Order: sequence, then C-alpha cells, then structure tokens
Amino acid sequence: MAKGKSAGGVQNRAIYSRISFLQQAAVTLAAIQQQSSGMSRRLATDLRAVSLKTRIRLKPAVKQTLCKFCDSVLIEGESCTSTIENKSKGSRKPWADVLVRKCHTCGRERRYPVSAPRSRRKIERGVEGDPGHLQQQKQKGWRNFKA
Repeated sequence: MAKGKSAGGVQNRAIYSRISFLQQAAVTLAAIQQQSSGMSRRLATDLRAVSLKTRIRLKPAVKQTLCKFCDSVLIEGESCTSTIENKSKGSRKPWADVLVRKCHTCGRERRYPVSAPRSRRKIERGVEGDPGHLQQQKQKGWRNFKA
C-alpha cells in the first residue's frame, strides 16, 4: 500500500530543525567561549553547507549573525563592531544609512541598508515579463522583431 499524503505541515521539517539547532549551538558556544572558537565556526560552516546543499534560504537575520568570509559568529562588542555610515553629501539623505559590521577575526566588513525597505522578489511582484516593453518595440518599428 502507498502512504497517504500528510495533511499540511512543513516540508523538510528535519532539515529546518537541523539548521535551527546548528545556529543556536554556534551562537551559544561563541557566547560561552568569548573568542572565535573552532567549534562554533565549524557549526556555522555546517549550517551554511546544509542550507546550500538543500537549497533552503536562510533568513537575513541568521545570515547577518555569521561572517560570510570566515564563518565566525558575530556577537556585537565581542567578535564584531557595528557602525552606521551615511556617505551622502553632508549626510543629508536619511535613506542612505548603511550598517557596517566589521569582523574582528578576519577584519572584513559587510554593509547592510538600514532604513530602505527591501524590494520584493520578482515572483512576489507577479512580473513574468514586461508586455509594455514589447509593445514599445513594435511601435518603434524595430527590424527583425518577433514577438
């Protein structure tokens, strides 16, 4: 007999719980040892590997707690420093604020926009192709245009 379909639920529940455990364990170990420990970095590396291999997107909050270059856990004041920069002329543009996180382990910096809302992905916007663009090309009389 074939298995019946489960009613609702989350697909890949085991993978999501593994990713959650790896993230919690890496943060806990980094907080306890107060240095860039090898074990917390290994857990962060495993977390990134699991998410890449299973093609599961990590949430931005989780990604911002890990250094992209050395896989150390970023804890404010201990393993990283954060500053807000605004390189517009005289800091006149409030939407140009950027959060800069510098890792103490590798010395690299990452920049995140602060006040600008994140734009929705193309799929969420419902945009498959721009039919208005095709109409404009037809009206201009482009040669060899086939729609």
